[in-house]
Amino acid sequence: MASRQQREAGRGSGQYFEPNPSVRSRPGTVHLRLPDMELELGTDRGVFSAERIDAGTELLLREHAKPPAAATTLIDVGCGYGPIAVALARRAPNATVWAVDVNERALDLCRANAERHGVGNRVRAVTPDEVPADVRVEGLWSNPPIRAGKAHLHELLERWLARLAPDAEARLVVHKHLGADSLARWLTTEGWTVERLTSRAGYRILRVAR
Repeated sequence: MASRQQREAGRGSGQYFEPNPSVRSRPGTVHLRLPDMELELGTDRGVFSAERIDAGTELLLREHAKPPAAATTLIDVGCGYGPIAVALARRAPNATVWAVDVNERALDLCRANAERHGVGNRVRAVTPDEVPADVRVEGLWSNPPIRAGKAHLHELLERWLARLAPDAEARLVVHKHLGADSLARWLTTEGWTVERLTSRAGYRILRVAR
């Protein structure tokens, strides 16, 4: 049976993968508590997991979101209102973090949240086409938009995994009931090395490398 969070993602606020959500704005606030930081983040209807920090996102941030010490360029694909992007920027003080989403409402929130936590000059919240073609990243993190459909998901991952620098890796969090294992198999057939790092509360965290 789908969790409340999964049902939430499929209803009105589940238009998070649309450029301009039609659901009426209703701003809110959520709190992200990690061992090394606490973040208050502005949210709104029409963005992913607007009422609470997604459990998969929190698991990813707690256990598998420590950027390389010398990192200068990182990316959060499907950034939403920015919990991953802001945390990465706080943990990697010399890095620019590209926060990519198609949802303009989410991007506005991500920018505001980055400013609130002192990393607005290093978190670049943009649409996919605004990322320069020559950008290569030393790490990629994503709670990808599964609800947008398999074809869209595959296209998205093909596009952004190709931006990984030669020795860089990606970390993806996907719920097993939303296709984590089949996604891992597909990535393997596409030539990527895939390792399951964590499996907890139904979530898989996948390490993806060349």
